[in-house]
Amino acid sequence: MKRILAVDVGGSKVKFLASGETEPRKIDSGPGLTPARMVEEVRRSARGWRYDAVSIGLPAMVGPGGPLAEPGNLGHGWVGFDFAAAFDCPVRIANDAAMQALGSYEGGRMLFLGFGTGLGSTLIVDHVILPLELGDLPFRHATFSEKLGRQAFEKKGKKAWRRLVLAILPALQKAFMADYVVVGGGNARHLSRKLPAGVRVVNNLNAFRGGFRLWGIEEVQTLHEEGTARTAAPRRPPRKVANGEWRVL
Repeated sequence: MKRILAVDVGGSKVKFLASGETEPRKIDSGPGLTPARMVEEVRRSARGWRYDAVSIGLPAMVGPGGPLAEPGNLGHGWVGFDFAAAFDCPVRIANDAAMQALGSYEGGRMLFLGFGTGLGSTLIVDHVILPLELGDLPFRHATFSEKLGRQAFEKKGKKAWRRLVLAILPALQKAFMADYVVVGGGNARHLSRKLPAGVRVVNNLNAFRGGFRLWGIEEVQTLHEEGTARTAAPRRPPRKVANGEWRVL
């Protein structure tokens, strides 16, 4: 079994965890973070960990060959960067919402919504991963990202933002005929415990589990409330898949 280093690149922090380890590590992110600097600092901070391959969740559009667009809240140079050469091992890259969605998947038809800087979104159906761009859809003279992202949260306040989110969740679940909706992202913790039926909030560090699953590894990490990890299976583990059987469209 390969040992995987899962890297979750965010707008303020880059968090990473190797399979078999229990304590995630992190470095600062931000508008000055280039891919070369990210790799250099992650490799330095991950010293002492053994890993054979790397998974990267990136807040940008990603294709089979890597990033298709530059992340809006990071430095430049991500498109065309040779991550495998920089890490000196095989690398698989996914959209950050898709990687967290993969880590949260428990079978069936699942819609993932990530409430952070904007709105990340992914649909998974029977082990086929379809990254979405729901944040760009028009909504009340703006877009979903503008109405539900971090700036809207800070401007409207928690109560007004939460009312709007709880109002749109059932509609999106119905529109995508999802068996259940998983909510993540930095602002997911502000949602009340009285969620609509079929909706649940997950720990954002599920992205690490998604990074391991990109390589077909089902010995996954779950997290205690204090943020440390332990090895366990999800509540309803999906059918075990062979390496490479997960399809990202």
